[in-house]
Amino acid sequence: MGTSQSREDRITDSESEYDEEEEAEEEEYGDAEDSKGPSSTSSSASGAKLRGPSDSSIDGIDEKLKSLKLKYSSSGTPKMKNPVKLYLHVGGNTPKAKWIVSDKLTSYKFVKTSAIDGENVDDYDDSEESRGGGEAWWFLGVGSKVRARISTDVQLKMFGDQRRVDFVSNGVWALKFFSDEDYRAFVTRFQDCLFENVYRVKPTEENKIKIYGKEFIGWINPESADDSMWEDAEDSPHESKVTPSKENIDSIEEIEEEANGGVQSLALGALDNSFLVNDFGVQVYRNFERGIHGKGICVRFDGGNSKIGSSPSYSTPKKALLMRAETNMMLMSPAKEGKPHATGVKQVDIETGKIVTEWKFEKDGTDITMRDITSDAKGSQLDPSESTFLGLDDNRLCQWDMRDKGGIVQKIGSPVLEWTQGHQFSRGTNFQCFATTGDGSIVVGSLDGKIRLYSKTSMRQAKTAFPGLGSPITHVDVSYDGKWVLGTTDTYLILICTLFTDKDGRTKTGFSGRMGNKIPAPRLLKLTPLDSHLAGKDNKFHGGHFSWVTESGKEERRIVATVGKFSVIWDMERVKKSGHECYGKQQQQQQQGLKSCYCYKIVLKDESIVESRFMHDRFSVSDSPEAPLVVATPQKVSSISLSGRRL
Repeated sequence: MGTSQSREDRITDSESEYDEEEEAEEEEYGDAEDSKGPSSTSSSASGAKLRGPSDSSIDGIDEKLKSLKLKYSSSGTPKMKNPVKLYLHVGGNTPKAKWIVSDKLTSYKFVKTSAIDGENVDDYDDSEESRGGGEAWWFLGVGSKVRARISTDVQLKMFGDQRRVDFVSNGVWALKFFSDEDYRAFVTRFQDCLFENVYRVKPTEENKIKIYGKEFIGWINPESADDSMWEDAEDSPHESKVTPSKENIDSIEEIEEEANGGVQSLALGALDNSFLVNDFGVQVYRNFERGIHGKGICVRFDGGNSKIGSSPSYSTPKKALLMRAETNMMLMSPAKEGKPHATGVKQVDIETGKIVTEWKFEKDGTDITMRDITSDAKGSQLDPSESTFLGLDDNRLCQWDMRDKGGIVQKIGSPVLEWTQGHQFSRGTNFQCFATTGDGSIVVGSLDGKIRLYSKTSMRQAKTAFPGLGSPITHVDVSYDGKWVLGTTDTYLILICTLFTDKDGRTKTGFSGRMGNKIPAPRLLKLTPLDSHLAGKDNKFHGGHFSWVTESGKEERRIVATVGKFSVIWDMERVKKSGHECYGKQQQQQQQGLKSCYCYKIVLKDESIVESRFMHDRFSVSDSPEAPLVVATPQKVSSISLSGRRL
């Protein structure tokens, strides 16, 4: 369906203006509350130009001026607590999209209440805590129109140069402040309330150090963080010396095919074929430089039954892992519908189209479950002799071996996978997802937002553990060289630089040693409030991936993630560059807190997207900086080639 470029409208009207144009906008969009008085006044004033001023009209103007003097000081700042101007975005992403004034003068307040949805915010003053029972949360109230619980769901975006913040709360709103001090005070208070809502403790420096740790001082105070590792990483042999452009990609070439419905997952191959797993089986696609194309071959489950395996407890596979030079595939099905945990995997021989083995997860004679599986290393699916893979459960990280003591099993049965190495952790790690580097190092994401790095030689203790930002990590990816880790949460992506300099002056990654006390602050990849709203209230980010390389010396160029009907693409070099427009040195006052990047491209489909992945780098073509993007929806699969201009 093509692409949509994220864009923002600058609110340029002056705070000192009180003009008829704004009043006309409000009347046009039916904002009766705001347009009653001003619209009639505007009409009278217009008529007075023709008829000459009457005594009544002069008296009306005089009353209006007196009213304005009560509201505003001589400096133009309203004489009220927490004054703001409130805007509402209307028109979505249509050509008529615009900001309209919702309240020319109103005020905001932060209230801590246990009431659902903050419906009693009006009953309390700014910074007051309600005395109702139950767990209390901070809410933001703006006039009588906005009630928003403080969380990352509101997608607050800061515009320091405009003294403005945008956010989502049953619509897209903007607040404009009357002074820099007012703007900074609001942002600081919002971040303090967010911290307290997330961690349930006061936002003191002592509490922040307890939560993050002294080594992560840059995460606590990003403004003073050491960004030298990010800057060193900018010296890339693949980096374009051309100034990044805000314009659209030059052209899009898209190939779209029917996918026979019910697509559950996508397994991209680096060799001849890629695969879609749907309700009926595994659909085989041929890999080309311009994308993937159906071969008309389907490996069906159990002679055509939509359930894999004879047991009714099995559901359609949600995870597919290619192995043995991509001639075999491991399929993992949840043991219970709605739960990710599986009691085993099925091994499919792609060449014969048959399930050759059903493997059980077992340790010390006891059946156990796994919630995820992945390859030993980022390129090991290309190894024809591969016989091991990694498994992850809530409190387990291990390696499984398919080699049966009596020889390779070549018939349907229930052999037990051998637990070759790993660790059963104490309760509470709540692992959610994992991924591997090119050398087999492991990154694990957790429910509490922590991201742990394990070396390829030990699964017992993490070399580095990054603190959580409060949101569960639902998916992780890592660059082939281990320098970059990408965590996906419901509302943003977190990009972490793992580089550090050891005591001997050598540059290493956090997979190979402890990073010390100069750990670079991460960067967040976010949607603008408008795009977040357009993506849908219940839609969440999932499946953030780097573009795919499996060769030393090559670097990933892009990042892609999915939210609702959007595939969202970021340029890696632009995200890394300290001086680009989202958080450049010349615009340090625009953002407070962790640096957030909003420079991306959106690929829009007509149904919710199951997964978005870049093909292997070997399928890139001369006029494109990387291989095609493959986007799978429940009914269709698209291959999208982006031409050479950067995002």
